[in-house]
Amino acid sequence: MPLDAHALLLAPADGKVVAVTLESEPLYLQGPARRISIFLAIFNVHVNRIPADGTVEYDHYERGAHQMAWRDKASQNNEQSQLGIRHPSGHRVLCKQVAGRVVCHVAAGDSVRAGERFGMIRFGSRLDVFVCLEVPIRVHTGDRVRAGETIMGRMS
Repeated sequence: MPLDAHALLLAPADGKVVAVTLESEPLYLQGPARRISIFLAIFNVHVNRIPADGTVEYDHYERGAHQMAWRDKASQNNEQSQLGIRHPSGHRVLCKQVAGRVVCHVAAGDSVRAGERFGMIRFGSRLDVFVCLEVPIRVHTGDRVRAGETIMGRMS
């Protein structure tokens, strides 16, 4: 884990970045956001890590379909667990586990640290991270990332 992890946005999963897009995020950020989607292949570690220091302000679980996780619509239609984290800088991050089965071990009110384990994904996996447009992003579609190690952006 990087020494200055408290100020960073770290990859929450091992895998390949399949999309970096601009879109509206209505649930937690409630406005324009950048979505970074990471596809976890069968050989990737499926343990997920917290992307940024802060306090969990939002957690929501939603049953859903079981579409192939690399498809764009999987972010909307598949089973998912969502965590909204407020970083000490005031920036908010939404971390969305998208899969056939998700396990999440944190809830609203918990204090979390970048790089900590928080859950895992089973059966066709994808992890989406939504951040406000002010957070500069360092990853691009096609990049390979490692959970708790790859720096995806700077939070402060």
